[in-house]
Amino acid sequence: MSRTITLAHGSGGAAMKALVEDVFVGAFGEVAREDAATTRLAELAAHGETLAFTTDSFVVTPLVFPGGDIGKLAVCGTVNDLATAGAVPLQLSCSVILEEGLEIALLRDIVRSMAETARQAGVRIVTGDTKVVPHGACDRLFVNTAGIGVVRRGVAPSSAACRPGDVVLVSGPLGDHGAAILAARGDLALETTVESDCAPLHRLVGRLLDAVPGTCFLRDATRGGLATVLNEAAAASKVGIELSETAVPVRDAVRGLCEILGLDPLYLANEGRMVAVVPGDAAEAALAALRADPLGREAALIGRCVADRPGRVVMDTAFGGRRIVDMLTGEQLPRIC
Repeated sequence: MSRTITLAHGSGGAAMKALVEDVFVGAFGEVAREDAATTRLAELAAHGETLAFTTDSFVVTPLVFPGGDIGKLAVCGTVNDLATAGAVPLQLSCSVILEEGLEIALLRDIVRSMAETARQAGVRIVTGDTKVVPHGACDRLFVNTAGIGVVRRGVAPSSAACRPGDVVLVSGPLGDHGAAILAARGDLALETTVESDCAPLHRLVGRLLDAVPGTCFLRDATRGGLATVLNEAAAASKVGIELSETAVPVRDAVRGLCEILGLDPLYLANEGRMVAVVPGDAAEAALAALRADPLGREAALIGRCVADRPGRVVMDTAFGGRRIVDMLTGEQLPRIC
């Protein structure tokens, strides 16, 4: 087999079949050999009554970064999108767009990473597709994943369900993924020990929903970061959200990087952090549930929902002032997911 992707690998012939068998089937195990995977409805219904379905595309640069790679990112991102709907993730698809000239050894490593992450998350990659484009038509490798899961009975988180008196929680320090990607790009002479927080969060969410079935809102704070996620919730729920800057967890290394570059950690992307809004009287139970999971040990209560200033997010600063936290406008950090 060639050491790099050629246009023949997208021809539908022997070269493509060999690539799929060697790289993808070899890592994922048995996947659908027909044009679609099939699943018995009884298998899904055993988990609940409502199906959750999501899809996402991943175009990160570089393909491999501290704490992960585009394959791990694709699995975690799709699993986490299902988790925010209160769903138990079950199956994923994997479609890739390969640029002519991509090293097959690198592709094999990324696919193995996908397979290992899916195994750890307890989900199956059951179907997929490959396409090859000429050199220069894409940035080496794009990945699309779709996922299905079943929503847990008795839960219904929604961006429109927040009410005055609810509190805002995060599952850990913010901005690790965005900072790690920025440093890994090599455009700036910066050295940092920050690694991406990329991780599947459905088991963490499961702990939270077991403890607080009435959780109002769940979201993984990816593009646009915490600020954008909370602005979306405030607008949909018609509440104000007040944050405390001193309560928002940010690692010193991330904060230092932001200070050097003039960035705000509230807008940096996260790929392993969950934002939750729960009723105020459930705050202690929610924090205890999050902190009982390895991915939530540094969970924190960072704010509350209020009746004032509906649709607006404000922050009490460490200096005793108050500032408006708007939704991200423009592009703060390119190619982070």
